[in-house]
Amino acid sequence: SADDASPSGDYKPPGRLRPPVSAAFGRLGRAVGRHRWPFLLLPLLLSGGLGAGFYFLGALETSDVERDFTPVDGAAKAEREEVRRLFRRGENFSTLRLDTEGAFAALIVTGPPDLLQPGAFQQLLDLDAQVRSIRTEDSRSNFSSLCERTHGACAPNAALQAFNYNASEVATKYVTFPTNDGVFLGQAIGGVTLGADGRQLDSAQAVRLFYFVRENESESAAWLDAVFLIFLKVLVSYFTSISREEEFKSSSKSVIPFFSITYFLAITISIISCLRMDCVRTKVWVAVFGVLSAGLAVLSSFGLLLLCGMPFSMTVATSPFLILGIGVDDMFIMISCWQKTKVKNEVEERMADTYKDAAVSITITTLTDVLAFYIGLLTPFRSVQSFCTYTGTALLFCYFYNITFFGAFLALNGKREEANRHWLTCSVVPSPEEVISSIHDAPREQSKCSSCNVGGAYDPDTGTEEEIPCNYFFKKVYGPFLMNNLTKAFVVLLYAGYLAASIYGCLQIKEGIDLKNLATDGSYVSSYYDNEDKYFSEYGPNVMLIITDKNFQYWNEIARHNLTSCINEFEKSEMVQNGAIISWLRAYVAYGNTASLNLTDERVFLQNLPPFLQVSGFSPDVNISGGTILASRMFIQTVNVSTALDEKNMLNFMRQTALSCHSELAVELMVYHPAFIYYDQYAVIVTNTIQNIVVATLTMLVISLLLIPNPLCSLWVTFAIASVIVGVAGFMAFWDVNLDSISMINLIICIGFSVDFSAHISYAFVSSQEKTANEKAIEALYRLGYPVMQGALSTIAGVVVLAAAPSYIFRTFFKIMFLVILFGAAHGIVFIPVFLTFFGACAKNHVEDEQEKQQNNLQMQPTVGQSTQPSTQVSALNYKFHLQLNPDCP
Repeated sequence: SADDASPSGDYKPPGRLRPPVSAAFGRLGRAVGRHRWPFLLLPLLLSGGLGAGFYFLGALETSDVERDFTPVDGAAKAEREEVRRLFRRGENFSTLRLDTEGAFAALIVTGPPDLLQPGAFQQLLDLDAQVRSIRTEDSRSNFSSLCERTHGACAPNAALQAFNYNASEVATKYVTFPTNDGVFLGQAIGGVTLGADGRQLDSAQAVRLFYFVRENESESAAWLDAVFLIFLKVLVSYFTSISREEEFKSSSKSVIPFFSITYFLAITISIISCLRMDCVRTKVWVAVFGVLSAGLAVLSSFGLLLLCGMPFSMTVATSPFLILGIGVDDMFIMISCWQKTKVKNEVEERMADTYKDAAVSITITTLTDVLAFYIGLLTPFRSVQSFCTYTGTALLFCYFYNITFFGAFLALNGKREEANRHWLTCSVVPSPEEVISSIHDAPREQSKCSSCNVGGAYDPDTGTEEEIPCNYFFKKVYGPFLMNNLTKAFVVLLYAGYLAASIYGCLQIKEGIDLKNLATDGSYVSSYYDNEDKYFSEYGPNVMLIITDKNFQYWNEIARHNLTSCINEFEKSEMVQNGAIISWLRAYVAYGNTASLNLTDERVFLQNLPPFLQVSGFSPDVNISGGTILASRMFIQTVNVSTALDEKNMLNFMRQTALSCHSELAVELMVYHPAFIYYDQYAVIVTNTIQNIVVATLTMLVISLLLIPNPLCSLWVTFAIASVIVGVAGFMAFWDVNLDSISMINLIICIGFSVDFSAHISYAFVSSQEKTANEKAIEALYRLGYPVMQGALSTIAGVVVLAAAPSYIFRTFFKIMFLVILFGAAHGIVFIPVFLTFFGACAKNHVEDEQEKQQNNLQMQPTVGQSTQPSTQVSALNYKFHLQLNPDCP
């Protein structure tokens, strides 16, 4: 039927949805060709209106690290709410009992070999006085008016308090480490040397000073900003509780200059791809408007979502680079389909044929990519959800603008070509036929080149624009070379090495995002984290052990024995410091023994507990109501938690031990520390990534089966998706990229690009009417080799500038996108063509089956002289599938 034929006369094997989609697009193309200006101007007006949403960008831009990079439903967040419910905030501030990180400024002072010398310690005291004197910009508040208080005074610095804020006592006072007079010094003094007894603190290479202020107050935030401005000029490592958020903001702003470079590259590559020696057929302005169309898609989609109040995470800043690459690819498809139409037809008819030819191509490209991103909404990380929402919506707008705005300009350009006008001056120029008729003795090729003001050439045999020679490289040179038996053997060995390296890399991959990587290169935050790792990595979080059972009998010796056994299970781990537990119950039992109290008696236990708690300072750790202990908590000190793997193992050990205490010793325990909010990512990152990949892959298969109904092709699509994802995941480990919410985004992208690069090579192979498997592979490469390279280059051009970005997040985006495109293209033009030839017997397609069936039927006919010629429907199997990578794309 007419709907099943392309403008060039090639047969299109009908997919289940192809005929109605093609017919609808044909009608749309005719409408765009007829009403060019409305289709050109209305998207511009729509973009202008929706672009107003950028007014709300500042209000919706999120820089909360906890919100964006921790699981929405993380267990630690529920545990934090339970801690807040069970324990009230005490009158005296205690970092040990914080349910959040708190609001603070921290300074790490290094330099002298030993800071515990009177002169160096005096400098620490002077620095402390300087910090306490800092006032907010409006001079209304200083530290003493905003600080967290203990016993009526600002909470002291443990390192300075150990020597009573007196430099002269440094040389004389006996200070033990890591605990001195009940105060833990492991997070305040680092790089220590101990005395002969293994306890006395002799020297220290680093001292960390903490300054806690009241949370959730604007004046506190203003004071922290003032600290930041002061210490920009002082040689100390410093950090505040809002530093990550501030660096988060500056990181996203650091890539803004790269947008202009990216668009320049995209326009340049597009123009070069569309350049022709023919001054009429060259499509410079079409290329420019194709890039503009992608830019309008970003403006409209982002503006719409901002108008709807969608939060804008920093990860979204990478989206325009990706949208540009994908949008340019769709532009190439549209141009390719236009070039295959009859140049002598009316513009409206050419537009109808162009849209009919491009319908399935750009539709399936959009469906696979958009669905891959919207499936990413299943992730529990808001940074990923934000990126996927903005990018998926931008791709929909990109699709819409390609078939309206860009199509309208393509039609206007068609009118120019129809009138044989110069691409730059728009003046009418002579066609080659006119030159030939005036210069009878000159051959056609010479006459075409005799003047730069000659244009409008076309192939008289097909009636379409002349085909470029690049495709023939794949047919005459690369294809036969790849099909050589020695080359095939090398490709198999190469793939085996690729797969082995990929699997090994997957086994080495690290999980979780390092918070240091959220800062830009050279940031003061990076310096602080480096010094923290160097001097303060020996001691980890001080973890709460919370007894949540209100029926637990603390006075019962058996119950206390079970609790002691449980605590011993924690202390057996090499990640927990033995004997460093802070327990109100142990202190109370010791007090009872001293005071000769019978604490095994319930009445005595409960009667003497409140005054003990009040005097000892343990009051915030026990929740007593109506003579019942509703909950209580103790603290254990972790050690040797310096890497992401250590953090993951420590969290898992703590929670598993708490569960075993409940099941084996009837002690209901919950463990918590504010850092667990960030550690929770380790519990979900792998399983969630696998879930998203599996769901997206199955969705891609469904779409492939609907629009490319060939089971063998679907199997190769599955193989390519799995192979590319394994390769990207493995090699990103070699490139120092962790599996975190940032790389999860890119692994989702893998799926869409894997489909783009693989489905059409394999389908072109199984659809080829060539006789041998090698010939089928060569023909597939002839049709798709150059478009694969072109699509890969245009996408890489969209993200290559991010390689120079001063931010881990944006460099990671480039690294993984580079791997995706590299491995996807390698599968498309190297691995899959070779592997398909090994299954040549399986490549007998439905058309060949139809040929055999018809010939068998003809042989069974008794009528003599009946024609044995196959039907015209069967004879035209020359299939060209233009999804994402079009074989004739300029």
